[in-house]
Amino acid sequence: MSGPAQIPVVPAPRTSETDGPRKRFGQRDWVSGRTLGLILFAGVLMIVMSLISPGFLSAQTFFSQSRYVAFYVLVALAQAVCLAAGDLNLAVGAVGSLATVALGLSMTSLGLPPMAAAFAALALGPLTGWFQGWIITRLRIDAFIVTLSMMFVYLGLRSGVSGGNSYPMPPSFWWLGQGSIGGWLPYMALLVLGVLWIVSFVYRRTVFGRRLLATGSNPEAARLSGIDTRRMIVAAHVLSGTFSALAAVLWASWSGNAAPQTGDDWLVISYAVSIIGGTGLKGNLISPLGILMGAIIFKLIQHCLVILRINDNFSNTLLGALILLAIVVDRAREHLATPTSARETRPRAETK
Repeated sequence: MSGPAQIPVVPAPRTSETDGPRKRFGQRDWVSGRTLGLILFAGVLMIVMSLISPGFLSAQTFFSQSRYVAFYVLVALAQAVCLAAGDLNLAVGAVGSLATVALGLSMTSLGLPPMAAAFAALALGPLTGWFQGWIITRLRIDAFIVTLSMMFVYLGLRSGVSGGNSYPMPPSFWWLGQGSIGGWLPYMALLVLGVLWIVSFVYRRTVFGRRLLATGSNPEAARLSGIDTRRMIVAAHVLSGTFSALAAVLWASWSGNAAPQTGDDWLVISYAVSIIGGTGLKGNLISPLGILMGAIIFKLIQHCLVILRINDNFSNTLLGALILLAIVVDRAREHLATPTSARETRPRAETK
C-alpha cells in the first residue's frame, strides 16, 4: 500500500507591505527609467538657457534659482506624500497661508522670538494635517471633499485674523532664507536637500515608509496584511501639513515678509512638480530625486518664459499643457510596462 501523496509546498507570496513598495522604490529608481529621462531633459533645458541667456550659469543666477527650486520641492512634497498613499490634499496652499499668518501674529501680537514663532507656525502644519486625516478616516468622507472644505476654512481664518495685512519679519529671521555659503549655495537649498535625504530614507529603508506605499498601492490588500491603513492616511496628511508649514516659514524668511497671500498658487505648483517628478497619481510611487528634477524643470521653464517675454496668460496655458503631457507620458509608461496578457484580462465597462 502506497503512502500518502506528497503535496509540494508552495511558498506564500510576499505581501505588498514588504515587497511591492521596495520594487516600486528600489535602488535603481535613482539612476534609471523616468528619473534618468528627467535628468537628461533638465540638462537639455540648461544648455538651451545658457545659449539664450549668457549670464544663466553665473553664481548669482544659481543662488537665486536654487532657492526657488528648494521652495518648489517642499511644496511638491506636501502633495506627493498624500498621492503616494493613494490620497490627495487640496489644502496645501491654504495650510501654508495659515502658517504664514500664525508666524506673523506670533512675532507681532504675542511678542515671541523669531525661532519660537517659527516653531509655533511649524506646529500648525501637522495639526491641520492630523485633523484632515481624522475626518477622512473616521468619518469616511472623501479626501477631495474634506481638503476642499478645509481649504476654504483655512483661507477664511487667514483673512479674518490678518485682515489682509502683511507682517514684516525682523532681520534676525532672514538668515535661513537669504543666507548662503560662499555667496552661491543657499542655506535653504542645503536644508531641503537634507529633507529629501530623510524622505528617501523613510520610503526606502523603513517599515513605516513601505506601509505608506502599500496603502497607496492597494488599501484592501494592505489592510488584510495587517497594516492600519487609516493611520497611514492620517500620517500622510500630517507629513503634508508639515511640509506646507515648513515651506511657509522658509518663504517668509526669504522674502522678509509674512504675507497672507502666501500659498495662493501652491496647489498648481504641488501637482505640477509632483507629476513631472514621477509621483504616482494612483499611489505606491514617490521619487525624491524625481521631485527635485521636476522642481528644476519647472523653474527652468518659468525662467525661459520670462526671458522670452511670454505673456503670463500663455505661461499658464503652457503649464497646464505640461502637466497634461506628464500625465499622458506616465500613463503610456504604465501601459507599456503592463504585460499584454494582463491588459487583455482586465474587465471592460459594459455599454448599453
